[in-house]
Amino acid sequence: MNQHMSGASKYVLDNELAKIVNVSLTLEMPLLIKGEPGTGKTMLAHAIAENLGMPLIILNVKSSMKAIDALYQYDTLTRLNDSRFGDSDRDVSKINDYIKMGKIGMAFTSVEKVVLLIDEIDKADSDFQDDLLDILDQMQFDIIETDETIRARKRPVIIITSNSKKNLSDPFLGRCNFHHIAFPDPKMMRKIINVHFPKLEETLAKYAISTFYKLREIDGVEKRPATRELINWVRALKADPDFKSSGLISDEVPFLGVLFKKSLDYTKAASVHNQNTA
Repeated sequence: MNQHMSGASKYVLDNELAKIVNVSLTLEMPLLIKGEPGTGKTMLAHAIAENLGMPLIILNVKSSMKAIDALYQYDTLTRLNDSRFGDSDRDVSKINDYIKMGKIGMAFTSVEKVVLLIDEIDKADSDFQDDLLDILDQMQFDIIETDETIRARKRPVIIITSNSKKNLSDPFLGRCNFHHIAFPDPKMMRKIINVHFPKLEETLAKYAISTFYKLREIDGVEKRPATRELINWVRALKADPDFKSSGLISDEVPFLGVLFKKSLDYTKAASVHNQNTA
């Protein structure tokens, strides 16, 4: 897989990430990606799916989720109502009509090879993690209600993300390839910005990146701006005729609300910046 994934994703890979992605594809092993929010973990799966021309199926993990929720759901209530009231055209004796595939079930039953993103696995408990790995190892699971085994038609490409809020179990870690995405340094960030804005003015590019990293260093900020916010901020600066036509970079940071989404963070950033420029 190339370091720069072409197409709408515009995702830039560093050397190590490109290597581990390629190794995981070759070995058909799940790839576990860790890193702080905003480092592009989720977007990596989108970019891989686009680059390989495969559909992307996303399992957003919730804290209360059980492994079976990711496999299938059996709509007991609807079947009971259909049996009691007879308002449905469905035959209540056909339990399969009341089985709906979850995200992993959809990935296994797809006629096409897919990319399966299991997003924020650390939200779930260790039982969920280990049950999931067993299923992904075996590439099959049972539907208890119908005594049917669902086997993967084609092994999906599996990307798993974690924000490191909880420790993952040793069995889980042992059966994945692993990569930690560090937050891009200014040099890598410039490459990312160049991909999104190939003709960006040099003055604007330098201002945006240097100001962005200074704002990220403010102490006490709950949600520091990430790459997505920087890209949107550059887009806002480019769209502002007053900012562009002045030809000068003001001490005031325009569109601060594009970078900071929480009120307290916004207030702190504005206060600190005003003190620094006073």
